[in-house]
Amino acid sequence: MSDDAAGTSRWQVLGERSLYESPWVTLHLLDVVHPGGHRYEHHAVRSTAAAVACAVRRPDGAVLLMWRHRVVPDAWGWEVPAGRVEPGEGVEEAAARETLEETGWTVRDVRRLTGFHPLGGSADQRFEVCLAEAGEQVGPHDPVEADEVGWFSPAQVRALLTDGQVQEGLSVVALLWLLSGLDG
Repeated sequence: MSDDAAGTSRWQVLGERSLYESPWVTLHLLDVVHPGGHRYEHHAVRSTAAAVACAVRRPDGAVLLMWRHRVVPDAWGWEVPAGRVEPGEGVEEAAARETLEETGWTVRDVRRLTGFHPLGGSADQRFEVCLAEAGEQVGPHDPVEADEVGWFSPAQVRALLTDGQVQEGLSVVALLWLLSGLDG
């Protein structure tokens, strides 16, 4: 079915106004009519850029992960390199740049695996997931981005996921996609 197909579950937006704006995110209030006929105000978080994650793997199947802290949930966990897609930058280019900036590793053969909206009911931010082959380490990891960077076998990645040591959603999707074999 196409994105513009008429359906019984489509909401009608009668208007939209901004409540807060920053270079990173905006908060809007939508005047909506629910498919059931109820009219009300619905909050919408608007993103100013997509985010991209890069699952980097070596020929032996090991995956590059970073141990880092996330301030909003106040949580530590293992993550794949990730960041913002800058204006005028392609998804694959952003994935390679973020990997180098955060880990000190170059990548090659970067390709987009999938994209999704993690909070489709309240936010329009797009998350993109890429896969890349490891290049070479040309510098140290950025200690502001991560306390530690390491290579993990697929079995170790499964254990990290099972043990809840990977909590950040973009990393979870990237790693599950990689482990599923859907990468081709």
